[in-house]
Amino acid sequence: MNQQAFWDKAAPKYVAGKIEDMQSYIFTLERTRSYLQPQYQVLEVGCGSGMTAHKLAPSVREIFGTDISSAMIGYAQKTAAEKGLINAHFVQEDAMLSAENKQDFNAILAFNVLHLVKGLPEHLQRYHSMLAPGGFLISKTICLPEKGLNLKFRTIKAILPLLKLFGKAPPVYFYKIAALEKMIERAGFEIVETGNYPAQPPRRFIVARKK
Repeated sequence: MNQQAFWDKAAPKYVAGKIEDMQSYIFTLERTRSYLQPQYQVLEVGCGSGMTAHKLAPSVREIFGTDISSAMIGYAQKTAAEKGLINAHFVQEDAMLSAENKQDFNAILAFNVLHLVKGLPEHLQRYHSMLAPGGFLISKTICLPEKGLNLKFRTIKAILPLLKLFGKAPPVYFYKIAALEKMIERAGFEIVETGNYPAQPPRRFIVARKK
């Protein structure tokens, strides 16, 4: 099963599900909002059902959401229309994005998606090229714990190949925090804020500015 088919199939359950750690979600949402300005053009990569883009739309001039899943984009478009968010636009596209989408965005958001893309350094360079000078890449990514894996994490990591084989999980690429941050810096960014929300397993929140 390819990535699009997996996420199309998962979309109804994903949309109906609840955020596991709402406190961490709200905190990182507000930290993200603090970097945005009313005149900003924003892109969210891997927007899923568009929930975060919908919440941030009133804070910016325009926000564009992309996702590999046409089903997810359908949910995002429907909700935006219901909420009257005329500045929120959603299109189906993978995380690398096409040349047609290249423009000077003020911020690119990548929440819970960087560990799902193959060839992350190339993706980061692509995002760098699409940002205006001084623009922000704001991401949140599940990472490997620094002090070893707990039983739950070890179990998940062990069974992922089997789940992927049967179409029950997408490919996942686990990084340590230091390695992830080094890739972001090598793509031409300066990291200006970090934090783990939640702490275990760490979901690394990173705000990086284009040099």
